[in-house]
Amino acid sequence: MAAKHYHLLGIGGTAMGSLAGLLRAAGHRVTGSDEGVYPPMSTLLDSLGIRFSEGYSPANLNPRPDIVVVGNAISRGNPELEYLLNEKILYTSAAATIKEEFIRGRKSVAVAGTHGKTSTTSLLAWILDTAGFNPSFLIGGVAENFGTSFRLTDSDLFVIEADEYDTAYFDKGPKMWHYLPDIAIVNNIEFDHADIYRDETAYLWAFSRFINLIPSNGRLIAGWDSPHVVALAGKSFAPVESFGFEGIDGIGMGRVDGRGSGNDNHPRWSASNVTFGELTRFTVMHAGQVWGDVETPLAGAFSVRNCLAVIAAASALDADPEKVREGLRTYLSVRRRMEVRGTVNDIVVIDDFAHHPTAVRETLMAARQKYANRRVVAIFEPRSYTAQRREFEEDYAAALGVADDIVLAGLFHPERYDATTAMRPEHLIDTLTKAGRTAAYIPAVEDIVAHVSANARPGDVIMVMSNGGFGGIHDKLLSALAG
Repeated sequence: MAAKHYHLLGIGGTAMGSLAGLLRAAGHRVTGSDEGVYPPMSTLLDSLGIRFSEGYSPANLNPRPDIVVVGNAISRGNPELEYLLNEKILYTSAAATIKEEFIRGRKSVAVAGTHGKTSTTSLLAWILDTAGFNPSFLIGGVAENFGTSFRLTDSDLFVIEADEYDTAYFDKGPKMWHYLPDIAIVNNIEFDHADIYRDETAYLWAFSRFINLIPSNGRLIAGWDSPHVVALAGKSFAPVESFGFEGIDGIGMGRVDGRGSGNDNHPRWSASNVTFGELTRFTVMHAGQVWGDVETPLAGAFSVRNCLAVIAAASALDADPEKVREGLRTYLSVRRRMEVRGTVNDIVVIDDFAHHPTAVRETLMAARQKYANRRVVAIFEPRSYTAQRREFEEDYAAALGVADDIVLAGLFHPERYDATTAMRPEHLIDTLTKAGRTAAYIPAVEDIVAHVSANARPGDVIMVMSNGGFGGIHDKLLSALAG
């Protein structure tokens, strides 16, 4: 295939920067533009020798590129976008580029679901690599085993995180519809991205269509602890391999009975004899038979489900079970997923991307399971569109209530909401306080750091949860704790 000149609008985003790396690895010339490109993406692009412009200008499209990839954060009014439209320069989306350049002609293993996509994709890529498949991959975060979010190999296997967020200003369908899934994992489905989907029905339809794209000779790996996944799996034209966390009451999303790939209501892949601690151990059952014992540094019930999903997917590819178990033993993590940022005076500061109420709850439960008998302090920034909406308020109260102490930061861009749609921080704090928790609403990062560092004591586990930069709070907190 002849090399092309790709220009990426919005190259500084994690997904766009990773795509730039893939295109460069494939031998194409790559340039780009963005506003405010900072490390780690600026460092990555520099290391790859990819030239990018700070700020948007028609001059960035001279010389004229063969194809412009328009990031999903780019909207009408952007001067480069207006110029390329006026000049009829060929343009496309990141998801369509990934499909045509890297997935078509390969076997696609796509990981979808409301929660756990990045972690599951990273885990699957590492397990398949350990098993000798040498897969190419594209992940929405930096996989610590690889030290990168992307890789291009000569393997016919491509592992990709299949996001349900919209594709581009001219393609409002989800990215996951582009990824030609041969094997698709759908971990779970809960209404999210209220800025993109008008209601739960629209959200479910997006996943229903994704499942409908799996060919009949493919495989759907379906999370059986999610009622919506169970319902949609029944319409799959591909064989279904179900997985679920059976045998532990009150953990995670709970048992769900539904139609599976076998003749009963139980998942074909399940975990038994689960123990949590510094390591998580459990026995994997497949169709009622022992598949093997697993040991992993991953924490929490969601991680057990993620492990079951990748075991099922790897088994569909005939991976060696012992190599799969080795991959689970040696897996590290993804940055910003239960990532320990530092320990000061036996106080552990952990960074996590959790923002949906279920993810917040599961993250805090995982911290309790991994760090038994230690005080858990939750610092939560309501940053995503979902996190700041009134209808999720009570769910956040229940989720944050898993912690001992809670600090709620200020809303991100509160001007996007009105008095009837915005979360009420004071009401949320009052609910938590009445439930017996120590809780405070502290809008400013500097004030949060001062409050938490003054009240922290040895043994504390401080969980910082946000899907953004949160004003660099992690390093500020560690510095304050060090005194």
